[in-house]
Amino acid sequence: MTLTPLTRRRLANFRANRRGTWSLAIFAVLFFVTLFAEFIANDRPLVAKVDGRWYVPVLVDYAESDVIPDGLPTLADWHDRGFRDEFAAKGGWMVWPLVPYSYRSVVRDLPQPAPAPPSAQNWLGTDDQARDVLARVIYGFRISVLFGFTLTIVSSVVGIAAGAVQGFYGGLTDLLFQRFIEIWSGMPQLYLLIILASVIEPSFWVLLVFLLLFSWMGLTGVVRAEFLRGRNFDYVRAAKALGVSDSVVMFRHILPNAMVATLTFLPFILSGSVTVLASLDFLGFGLPPGSPSLGELVNQGKNNLNAPWLAMTGFVVLGGMLTLLIFVGEAVRDAFDPRKLPGGAG
Repeated sequence: MTLTPLTRRRLANFRANRRGTWSLAIFAVLFFVTLFAEFIANDRPLVAKVDGRWYVPVLVDYAESDVIPDGLPTLADWHDRGFRDEFAAKGGWMVWPLVPYSYRSVVRDLPQPAPAPPSAQNWLGTDDQARDVLARVIYGFRISVLFGFTLTIVSSVVGIAAGAVQGFYGGLTDLLFQRFIEIWSGMPQLYLLIILASVIEPSFWVLLVFLLLFSWMGLTGVVRAEFLRGRNFDYVRAAKALGVSDSVVMFRHILPNAMVATLTFLPFILSGSVTVLASLDFLGFGLPPGSPSLGELVNQGKNNLNAPWLAMTGFVVLGGMLTLLIFVGEAVRDAFDPRKLPGGAG
């Protein structure tokens, strides 16, 4: 596919921002790795073999009786010492993930009461419920980014559509929509979330829908301004005079120009979405208890000042993630800046 000169200039400007380029590469690698969290941190072996039979515990639930004939008909606990001794006595072997714990696994035989400090067994220590911190960070990073991506994409689509309708039609439509946005944006989101949490248990999708009710307004003003400006251009008037439908004029002719300003905001909106989820988890109104959460890890650090590794881990992971996203956002902003010459020169 041949790139247009404008696209090549934008890519050159993006690559000229070395900090943003490296941040994008690091963030992409971290996110790609955490997508396979079950194969990196899990309390089940990746593969096991005994009596000539192969097992894939990381993908399939096995009962003890499925693995050992005289075992119990309950779900196999691969960390149970008795089960592992009997498994080894039959000449069996197993391959464990890099981190042999899941985000919900309770670490046994700790040298001291939880929270335990970092050790060769638990690289980042354990939290106050004896769960491996590194495993929870891996899963928490993934769910935070997936939540942020989903909220950013859906809210951007709704916000862009709303701003396009406002700016294109203007007049009474724009006036009524603006008054609605002013009223709706003044709603106390935290109080509404507290009321919601008292009625139903918040989950990933419940929080996503609730936050979507308010987050779509982030891009509406930018898109509205671009459409108010673009609807008076000569090519738009010519298209309308030729009988082109409003939807085609809006989304084929004006929207591509409006997206230039919109795309520069997306990395910052993504970082804000991640921060919102972490803040709700810190306050106790986020994901259900026990879910892997970076905000819950920070809250544990606040409640366990005698375990500084908890607060430091939460701060480094959250701070590092947001820093990478901000640097990527700066590079995207440079790429779409018309004042930037190719290569990043001013």
